[in-house]
Amino acid sequence: MSQSDDSFEPNVIDDEMLQKAVEEQLPEDIRKLAKAEGINFEDVMELQLSFRNILQIDNLWQFENLTKLQLDNNIIEKIEALESLVHLVWLDLSFNNIEVIEGLDTLVKLQDLSLFNNRISKIEHMDTLQELQIFSIGKNNLTALENVVYLRRFKNLHTLNLSGNPFCNEEQYMLFVVAHLPGLVYLDFKLVSDTTREVAISNYSYLTDLLEHEEAQALAQLEEEQAQQKELEYHKRLDEIHHASSHDTAESMRAEYNEDILQLSEALMTLEMQMVDQLECRDLENRHHEKLLEISINTMEKALKNELDEELPDDVREFLVDKNTIVNMVNKSHDIHLLKISMRERDILLNTDHWEASVKEKALQNEIDRNRSRIKEIFQYIDDLQEQLDTTEIPEPTE
Repeated sequence: MSQSDDSFEPNVIDDEMLQKAVEEQLPEDIRKLAKAEGINFEDVMELQLSFRNILQIDNLWQFENLTKLQLDNNIIEKIEALESLVHLVWLDLSFNNIEVIEGLDTLVKLQDLSLFNNRISKIEHMDTLQELQIFSIGKNNLTALENVVYLRRFKNLHTLNLSGNPFCNEEQYMLFVVAHLPGLVYLDFKLVSDTTREVAISNYSYLTDLLEHEEAQALAQLEEEQAQQKELEYHKRLDEIHHASSHDTAESMRAEYNEDILQLSEALMTLEMQMVDQLECRDLENRHHEKLLEISINTMEKALKNELDEELPDDVREFLVDKNTIVNMVNKSHDIHLLKISMRERDILLNTDHWEASVKEKALQNEIDRNRSRIKEIFQYIDDLQEQLDTTEIPEPTE
């Protein structure tokens, strides 16, 4: 439907509509019994509200245990009033008039989401949907391929439909999507072949490698902020132990706190190891360069022998002309990667007191010194926390 039908008045979901919808889903023999005894909406697991000219979502808070909800083929303009459906696994909002993705924050168990045939121009506001596996957002108003990059956060996503959006007409559309979403199995109702995946990785590795690096840094920063927040909480809890209402309570809190200190120690050491790993990017890039060259040459040889799984785009065939062309292009990509890594290394080591860009050995020694100092600082900090905990006075046992 996805647009207003003048022959019907727009509807809001009310109790009468819900009662009727639930009854229609029941087998005929159970339906009569349900009408007589009434229906408890809390027991309903699936609900179909398709083709009802619904304009506004409302009144669904009663369906606490709902796992599947169909709201397709209506005239809904806004995603709302779904916050209580925390057990929802499957949601169909296709063929409506929705313009903005919103109102999904609490649906953390959602695995299958369809927003097909709406008016959406940006993929956003879905961060909490970490269980998402199947996502359909075809036939919307997506014009920028950068929207696909947002979907990288969904590590379980294996099936994606983007067909019918304006950006699908771009020449590199398919390769861009496959390169940026390496876990995809199906794209636009088609199986992603190994050949397509290899060519996509080859064409866009200079972008995806940089993204992976930035994502790792962002994750490390987030974990560090969380660790800092925990530190503040730990100091507050020392005071709570000191003022505990009884000896047993204080001992229990002390044991719990001691376990948390161990976890904090592991978290801080993990963050430090991630920092050290940043300096190993050149080795990773060199290995990647060798693998990329091998894949490209193998693909060219398969193309010459007509042994590829599917027809390659014309621009990709131009790339696979001969071995010299492949080597030159891969080497150029390698040089670009090394340049980006050099720039990133300068950023990472900017705060090193004696950094000299022209002396790699000195920079490495500085990093070793910094690493040792940081590890010593972590151990000292953990020891201080442990000492504070051990020396915190707790109430004496009462008779």
